[in-house]
Amino acid sequence: MNDKLMWVQNKQFQLPGNIKQVVPLLENFTLDQVSCVERFHRTYGQFEETPLRRLDALARYVGVNQILVKDESFRFGLNAFKVLGGVYALGQYVAKALGKNIDDLSFEELKLPGVKKHLGELTFISTTDGNHGRGVAWAARELGFKARIYMPAGSAEERLQNIINEGAYAEITSMNYDDTVRYTSKLASENGWVIVQDTMWEGYEEIPLWIMQGYTTLVKEVVDHLEEAPTHVFLQAGVGSFASAIVAFLKQYYEKDITFVLVEPHVANCYYESFNQGTSEFVTVGGAMQTIMAGLACGEPSPIAWDILKGYTRVSISCAEEVAATAMRVLGNPLGQDAKIIAGESGAAPFGCFYELMTDFRYAELKETLQLDKMSRVLFVNTEGDTDIKNYRDIVWHGKYAK
Repeated sequence: MNDKLMWVQNKQFQLPGNIKQVVPLLENFTLDQVSCVERFHRTYGQFEETPLRRLDALARYVGVNQILVKDESFRFGLNAFKVLGGVYALGQYVAKALGKNIDDLSFEELKLPGVKKHLGELTFISTTDGNHGRGVAWAARELGFKARIYMPAGSAEERLQNIINEGAYAEITSMNYDDTVRYTSKLASENGWVIVQDTMWEGYEEIPLWIMQGYTTLVKEVVDHLEEAPTHVFLQAGVGSFASAIVAFLKQYYEKDITFVLVEPHVANCYYESFNQGTSEFVTVGGAMQTIMAGLACGEPSPIAWDILKGYTRVSISCAEEVAATAMRVLGNPLGQDAKIIAGESGAAPFGCFYELMTDFRYAELKETLQLDKMSRVLFVNTEGDTDIKNYRDIVWHGKYAK
């Protein structure tokens, strides 16, 4: 795969059968539901909104009306958005174990000593490339419980240490992400631990849905500050849970059509391959899936995410490592009065794809297909900051992956 970008249109886009299948799922991401999730997050004593950056100089440079970047590198001091899902899922789990509705509780109330005394010892277990596991470990520690976090082969040592620093047991396995998920599921079953994963499988649906709902606080913050709907939204895929939650909410919040674009690395492009197949069923990819975009190194779509994304995503893009690296440098070296954005590899990937198709004539067909022009208002989410500082500096300072 030598091409920087490979892309495919979704043949399942807005087919009546798919939309009928999606409609019941959308009820989990209504404005009322999302507002309840946001309310719970805001009960955390040190809650702060993350910034929504408007890059006007860059928009003029590439020829669009507006570029907006929701910068999640500031979330809860953890440098990534994933904690939103972990906090809400653990909150829901504890509330349910207490026989209460989370809408009647605050995060601070769940931290009270009497809660742990009533529930006893709980251990939450998860698979992660770093950000999700750190969020689960943080939430478990805050609530007074234990966490065990397992990472796929090739995970960054710094991300491992960040998780350990949150008080969790953590280790890097010799398996890829999807096999590590299966391993942690087995450990959870054998030991009575609670698995907290954002991918769904038969018999394991409740907690993944809570995680997806948790992510929506960031997009609720976005729409609260927008006067007009975005025309285009570029989103990281991975298993698809984050992207599908954002899509499900925005499709209901705005009446106007929005063009949604999925982005993945070449070595873990299960959505690209699924759209390329052109059927209503997804396909998986395997192998080591070693990529700097570690948060996207997933080879199996989550079923609920697939059902939503196959209905509403127009295009899937598979990208090379250098695409994310270029985006990290561009966002970190702003034009004019634009804000500097420290974007990690997975956080930068969608913007990297956009930047390539707007500045490289070889992707003129994709630009035309997406109808990106001087009227376009394009939204991105920087899902992580420099969570692997050494690699960030190697890329931004020393030109690693520059071509």
